[in-house]
Amino acid sequence: MRTRPFPLLSALVGLTLMLLLALAPSAGAKATGLEDAAEALKQGPVYVHPEAAGQLPRAEADALAEKIKDADKPVFVAVLPATEEFPQQGLLRDLRTETGITGVYAVRLGDGFAAGADRAVMSNRAVQNIVDAVRQPGVDATTELNNFVDQALAQARGSAPSTWSGVPGEGAPVAGLVTLGAVAAAGGAAALTVARRNRRRKEQQEQEALEKLRVVVDEDITAYGEELDRLDFHPAEKGADDAMRADYERALDCYDKAKSLMGQARHPHDVRGVTEAIEDGRYALAVLTARREGRPLPERRAPCFFDPRHGPAATEVRWAPDGGAVRDVPVCAADAARLAEGQEPMTRTVETEYGRRPYWEAGPAYGPWVGGYFGGGILPGLLMGTMLGSMLSTPAYASEYGGAEFEGGDFSGGDFSAGDFGGDFGGGGGFGGGDFGGGGF
Repeated sequence: MRTRPFPLLSALVGLTLMLLLALAPSAGAKATGLEDAAEALKQGPVYVHPEAAGQLPRAEADALAEKIKDADKPVFVAVLPATEEFPQQGLLRDLRTETGITGVYAVRLGDGFAAGADRAVMSNRAVQNIVDAVRQPGVDATTELNNFVDQALAQARGSAPSTWSGVPGEGAPVAGLVTLGAVAAAGGAAALTVARRNRRRKEQQEQEALEKLRVVVDEDITAYGEELDRLDFHPAEKGADDAMRADYERALDCYDKAKSLMGQARHPHDVRGVTEAIEDGRYALAVLTARREGRPLPERRAPCFFDPRHGPAATEVRWAPDGGAVRDVPVCAADAARLAEGQEPMTRTVETEYGRRPYWEAGPAYGPWVGGYFGGGILPGLLMGTMLGSMLSTPAYASEYGGAEFEGGDFSGGDFSAGDFGGDFGGGGGFGGGDFGGGGF
């Protein structure tokens, strides 16, 4: 996970540089066109074209920008008028090219909305699912963009670009620049001390969260290994074909991969790859079983919501947590039968400060664990109204537990997959979002 050892010092120096740039003749020019929109996004996360100012007023745009900056995530928002200056075709891709920074890009174009992301920052499926969720008939731009940003911040990987130090006002006096330079120099030592202290605190919190996760994940790996032992399959047995052997080999590989990744885990977010491998292995076992029994191959489904160790879900049922809203959740056949009979499902519990509780009532440390099983795109709906769901939707969670080795927010210019930014704009409350091609899911 990338750390930022000098956030305050960098901000002060960056502000000074930005004020210097503000003295240039072009600083007061009004931003128009795609190039100017991209230049604005290099300096801050939200850009509103003058002709679209009525959609997202200044105060609301500033509040949205502060939310993104506080989360330290590479999420970009542009509000543009539906004019010839901004043709729909290729707009997302061209904006990403001009800005040149890896991240998540959301564009409100007139009444239309679309989004795209570099695959290393957020998967195509996650972006599409969020867009589908926030596009509602008649929703205003402020609500739509805030809903998108709230979910994107919780799922995006990487950090905000260093160029977001702040945008100065016009006509800054030279005396002010000298003063700022002195403040930056005087505050350097203090900023360094604070940064080191914050880094140590964050490292300690991460290690405590990882140890909580290690207990749960080791249980999962053990349970999966026991499933392999009970399988009673031999590649050379009568009736075994190449497809069955490939399924079996994949299941074994996933087991080895899960153990290896857990042994290498150093941060909470590393656990996500472990549970992804276990989920993939369990599906391989389900396919192998179907082949051996001569049944149709099972549909790829998420694991049972109540306990991922139950394997791929057989169906979906309507269910609500205590005090939460009703939603459709994937469940195994056994839990579906229990619910139909009015019984409680066999729920996975974990240790909390209040004793053993269902995992969705636990702390944010379990976010990477559940995210590996269910994927970021469907988590908001599954966990809506639960304690864990509320934590996952906050910028604090994204900062503390949602990081990744990928340096999101770095400058990459035109080196990105254009298929990740092929979104179509839906307008008038109709279907919108994007066909983010490329097979990222």
